[in-house]
Amino acid sequence: MSTKNVSPGTCPCGGPSLAACCGPYIAGAALPPTAEALMRSRYTAYTQRNEDYLRATWHPRTRPQDAILDRDENLRWLGLEIKSALRLRQRKAELPENPDSDTVEFVARFKVGGRAHRLHEVSRFLREPDPDLGGTPRWFYLDGTFPE
Repeated sequence: MSTKNVSPGTCPCGGPSLAACCGPYIAGAALPPTAEALMRSRYTAYTQRNEDYLRATWHPRTRPQDAILDRDENLRWLGLEIKSALRLRQRKAELPENPDSDTVEFVARFKVGGRAHRLHEVSRFLREPDPDLGGTPRWFYLDGTFPE
């Protein structure tokens, strides 16, 4: 799904509306049920410059110690396109899968100082108990690679 020509009522990730899409996850009213839903909500959190949500959803093993966002950077997010979700490809190939790990490939477009850029990433996610939520399992962003 691409977010080209996003209307004012749509979620930044391309969903129907913030309230019906990423809003409940970012507000802490619900947990993203899939790695893709977490990835979309993290994209939305980047558009909102929500450091707390990004930090809470980044796996503790790989979470940066320093600030994730640069408050002085003149960055504007333009859109998100999901390229693939690894589990969907695995199902089609009938490979065994681990329900607590997933991979999502996406392209996010943004502008910095008026210049357009693309972030093409294959992100890895893990679902593990979260001590901050009393051990409730939740998805975490682990890390990503950047295809050529």
